[in-house]
Amino acid sequence: MPSIIVIEKDGKERTIPAEEGWSLMEIARDADVVEIEGVCGGSLACATCHMVLRPDWYEKAEAAGNERHAEEEDMLDLAHDVCETSRLGCQIRMSKELDGLVFAVPGAKRDW
Repeated sequence: MPSIIVIEKDGKERTIPAEEGWSLMEIARDADVVEIEGVCGGSLACATCHMVLRPDWYEKAEAAGNERHAEEEDMLDLAHDVCETSRLGCQIRMSKELDGLVFAVPGAKRDW
């Protein structure tokens, strides 16, 4: 099974099994990543699944069919700690191509 790596607020990395076809929001929420709430259930009506993709994974996520659209950018305007590689986890579907994807929760210590 593929997996994702989450960088938590304290900078520690956590590897989580990631079911193909699920959104990163669903995977993180079900793994009790506290900062990823997914209040709207993935309907693109909030920014509570905001995550920061490591730069090398940003383009890979888009290439795997998870393009960032204007509606997502509008929701990201409501989030904190937004940067160039910020995404809403509900808009990225897990696939084999994303095995090993790394993201940080907002406010996490990261070196990128």
